[in-house]
Amino acid sequence: MTADDSAASQVGVLRDHRAPAALEIIPVTGLPEFDATTDLAAEITRRAPWLRNDDVVVVTSKVFSKTEGRMIPAPTDPDERDALRRRLIDAESVRVLARKNRTLITENKLGLVQAAAGVDGSNVPTDQIALLPEDPDGSARLLREAIARLTGHHVAVIVTDTMGRAWRTGQTDVAIGASGIAVSHPYEGGEDSYGNPLIVTDIAVADEIASAADLVKGKLDGVPVAVVRGLRVHDDGSSAAQLVRPADEDLFRLGTAEAIDQGRIEAIRTRRSIRSFSEEPVAPEDLRAAFADALTAPAPHHTHPFRFVWVRSRERRVRLLDAMGDAWRADLSSDDKSPESIAKRVGRGQILYDAPELVIPMLTGDGAHTYPDSRRNAAEHTMFTVAAGGAVASLLVALSARGLGSCWVGSTIFAPDVVRRELDVDPSWEPLGAIAIGHPAEPQQLREPAPTDEWVIER
Repeated sequence: MTADDSAASQVGVLRDHRAPAALEIIPVTGLPEFDATTDLAAEITRRAPWLRNDDVVVVTSKVFSKTEGRMIPAPTDPDERDALRRRLIDAESVRVLARKNRTLITENKLGLVQAAAGVDGSNVPTDQIALLPEDPDGSARLLREAIARLTGHHVAVIVTDTMGRAWRTGQTDVAIGASGIAVSHPYEGGEDSYGNPLIVTDIAVADEIASAADLVKGKLDGVPVAVVRGLRVHDDGSSAAQLVRPADEDLFRLGTAEAIDQGRIEAIRTRRSIRSFSEEPVAPEDLRAAFADALTAPAPHHTHPFRFVWVRSRERRVRLLDAMGDAWRADLSSDDKSPESIAKRVGRGQILYDAPELVIPMLTGDGAHTYPDSRRNAAEHTMFTVAAGGAVASLLVALSARGLGSCWVGSTIFAPDVVRRELDVDPSWEPLGAIAIGHPAEPQQLREPAPTDEWVIER
C-alpha cells in the first residue's frame, strides 16, 4: 500500500479499483513438473528472479493439488477412470445444484459452485485425478510467506480454478484462494462521475486478476503461473472464501429442473393457515389462475360438482357475514352459552371481514347419480363432498404457490340457508366453509412434515 492509499483509507476517500497506469501480465515459464516433493516457492522465484513488491503471483490450483498430495491414483481404463471420477465427485460434493445428462453442477466442501465439484482429470497423467486443494486460502498464504522469506519481497498470491458462469457460455478462471490482496473493491457510498450514488457495485478484483492471468497461462503449454504487475495492491486481510456467496443469499442456488422438482415436492408444505394479512391488494389474475389450477381437482363421473363464489362486493360481504353472525349467535344462545362466550366465538370470524379477498366454496352436486336406496345416495353424496374438499385443498395450495396466504374457516357450513340467500345461488348448493385470502403479513416458512407413525396405518 502506498502512502497515498494509506491516507485515503484513513479519511474515507473512495478510490477506483483500476490500476494507476498500465498493467503487465507476465508468464512464468520453464517450471518443472510438480509433485509432493516440489518446493513451489523456490521453483517460482528461480524462474522469476525479477519479482518485486506488490506483484501478484497467480497460480493454477492444480499446482497445489500436485504439491499438497491431492492427486488420486486412477485406473487407465476410460470406463473405470470415469467411474472413479464420479465417486470422487460424490465424495467432494455437499449438494447437487443442477444435473444435465452426465454433467453435475455441485457445491463442494469449499462452498464453491462448479462443475464436478472441482474434480478434474485434465492436464494430469492418465493414471491420476486431481482434487482441489483443501484450503486454497491457506495455500496462498503459505506460498506468499515462503516467497517473502526467499526474496524479501512482499507479493500477493491468488490461486485460480476454471469455472463456468451463469447466463454466459464458456469458462473463465476465478480466484479460489488469495492472500495479501483485497479480494473485492466495494463502491457503496460513492458516486459516479455524474453524481449518481453507487449502491451495490462491489468489484471482485481477485476474480478479474485470475481471468487476466489466464490470458498468458493458457491451458495447453504448461504455464501454470503468471505475475500481474502494476496494480495498486491493498491487503485488507480478506480471502477468496469471502467471494463465495452463501447459499441462503443465492438467487440461483438450484438449476431450473431441480428448482421445479423441489417446488413440486414442497408445494403442499407452503400452505398454512394465515390469519394476518398485509394491506397489499391481491392481483385478480393471481386469484383467477389459482381457481383454474384448483378446478383440475379430481371429481366423479367426469363432472365439476363444485363452485368457488368470489365475494368481490364489500357490501355483499358485510351483509353475508353479519347475517351469519346473527344466526350463529342465535344457535349459541340456544346452547345456553354466556354473552362473553358468544362474543368470543363470533369474534373468531373477524378474519373474514378483514381479509383482502373472500371466497366461498360450494358443493353443487352436478352430475350426481341417484339410486333407489338411501345407502347408495348417501355414499354418492359423500363421494361428491370428498371431491369438493379436494378442490378446496387444491385452491389453498395453488394460492400459497403464488405467495398468497389463506385461511379456511368452516362457519358457512353451519348457516347454509343464510349463505345461499345472501349470495343468491341455487338453493341446492351446499357451502363448504369460507376462505380468507391475502398476502401474509409476515414471511412464511415451510411446514414441517407431519409424523406418520400414528396417523398412517399399514395393513
